[in-house]
Amino acid sequence: MFAKAFRVKSNTAIKGSDRRKLRADVAAVFPTLGTDQVSELVPGKEELNIVKLYAHRGDAVTVYVSGGNPILFELEKNLYPTVYTLWSYPDLLPTFTTWPLVLEKLVGGADLMLPGLVVPPAGLPQVQKGDLCAVALVGNRAPVAVGVAAMSTAEMLASGLKGRGFCVLHSYQDHLWRSGDKSSPPSIAPLALDPPDLSEGKGCVKADTALQGDMRQLTLEEEEEEEEEEEVQRRCEEKSPSAAMEDPGPGGLHADPTDSKTLQEQMDELLQRCFLQALKCCVRKAGLPLLTSTLLGSHMFSCCPEGRQLDIKKSSYKKLSKFLQHMQQEQIIQVQELSKGVESIVAVDWKHPRITSFVIPEPSPTSQTIQEGSRGQPYHPPDIKPLYCVPASMTLLFQESGHKKGSVLEGSEVRTVIINYAKKNDLVDADNKNLVKLDPILCDCVLEKDEQHTVMKLPWDSLLSRCLEKLQPAYQVTFPGQEPIVKKGRICPIDITLAQRASNKKVTVVRNLEAYGLDPRSVAATLQQRCQASTTISPAPGLKDSLQVQIQGNQIHHLGRLLLEEYRLPRKHIQGLEKAPKPGKKK
Repeated sequence: MFAKAFRVKSNTAIKGSDRRKLRADVAAVFPTLGTDQVSELVPGKEELNIVKLYAHRGDAVTVYVSGGNPILFELEKNLYPTVYTLWSYPDLLPTFTTWPLVLEKLVGGADLMLPGLVVPPAGLPQVQKGDLCAVALVGNRAPVAVGVAAMSTAEMLASGLKGRGFCVLHSYQDHLWRSGDKSSPPSIAPLALDPPDLSEGKGCVKADTALQGDMRQLTLEEEEEEEEEEEVQRRCEEKSPSAAMEDPGPGGLHADPTDSKTLQEQMDELLQRCFLQALKCCVRKAGLPLLTSTLLGSHMFSCCPEGRQLDIKKSSYKKLSKFLQHMQQEQIIQVQELSKGVESIVAVDWKHPRITSFVIPEPSPTSQTIQEGSRGQPYHPPDIKPLYCVPASMTLLFQESGHKKGSVLEGSEVRTVIINYAKKNDLVDADNKNLVKLDPILCDCVLEKDEQHTVMKLPWDSLLSRCLEKLQPAYQVTFPGQEPIVKKGRICPIDITLAQRASNKKVTVVRNLEAYGLDPRSVAATLQQRCQASTTISPAPGLKDSLQVQIQGNQIHHLGRLLLEEYRLPRKHIQGLEKAPKPGKKK
């Protein structure tokens, strides 16, 4: 859009009301930005100009300029960040990676074609058609272009990475960039850096080897940021009985729960088990060639046993590419780089002794019970009913009906007690049947101190609502096939929050799953496969005998669909769904 010079129509200072509106629009379009970040991007007092211009094709564009640099531009009522903004907030948009040579084409006004993408082992970011995306170069996370996805990630993979992938609107070195200070992209290291491994080059020049190391550093699961979380996860995994795996064939796997194996050895065995099971059960000859990232994300993770988490970084291989090279040396598979930087499995020897002798493990007993991860019998939400306890201050009102202090009643029972009490004591107003006269007992139960000498009558609905407010809350939980459980207080909702960890990474934290009969470990395993992100289980702070699940990134969309659609939990028992990321406005 800005490949050629544009024509400026006007350049004016922004008004206070427009500044506030812009700040609200930025917060709505980019919900991942915190309040402080929005205030930093759209400052309250510093100079901010509105530049209205016409692009060389005649498009009317509004550009917001701060500190001499364009920070945002608006096209057809859609708001987009410039590369100057993305350099300050590199994780603002889903980022796709391409080669440095492609940048020249983008600056010239070309769209980004799918063959130019670099696919990391973790797979492409999940986007839908029309979503706003950023484009970065290999080895540097600083975006160099902004565009709109021409198709969803699933459609990209289905097309074999052919065709137009993104409509590029703005790029580094175009005329919009030139209207600023013309600074170069900062050097932002890719996430989860691994030590360079020169053995992966296989005859390539040293520069290519280092480049491949940069490309392959991204794995499907990010390295955990806090040592405390790793310790908790290690203890959970070492105690998990599902760590026992068997493969009686040559070179097979033998893991006895009583063996004192290190976490790395256990992860090596789990990795090989999931690999062999994926080849035997999921991969077919007709599906070859198969992207190595697809093998991991779509097949190996689904073969991970319940209660276990597959994390290549905790194995001795560290990288998927090194593990697959080892499997290729055993002549189980054949891996080729069909396009630059993209490895695929092109052949599988299904007659290899490791595959033929591999015994598919039987499902664990817990997977056959009423659990959310069970295929045979799905999770059923509990029946939750609000109840009310009689406090000492209202004992006189309820004792005529045979209830004493601490008695638990349903709302309908409370209504019946109040109606019977009023009728028995002739408290219904003779002139207006909708009013109830208040005797000393009712006054003490439902009126405040300053009302006791002024309020003599109350409508039925007001009397009943006041009584319910004065009663102590309780609830009854009934799980399918079990006796009801009554507890005092209000049931705590499933709490979903976003938190920031080291390196400004966002994580989604879920608490209080146990109150609704959900096993945090099973929920974590399900989310790990669906979100293709690392999950951690740790004790919930301030909650006794309760665990919390932590997922890398903002995964509230996936979590909301799981809880509402599959587990069929009422929305009123879930808090935090409003924090889900909102997609950018579509054109």
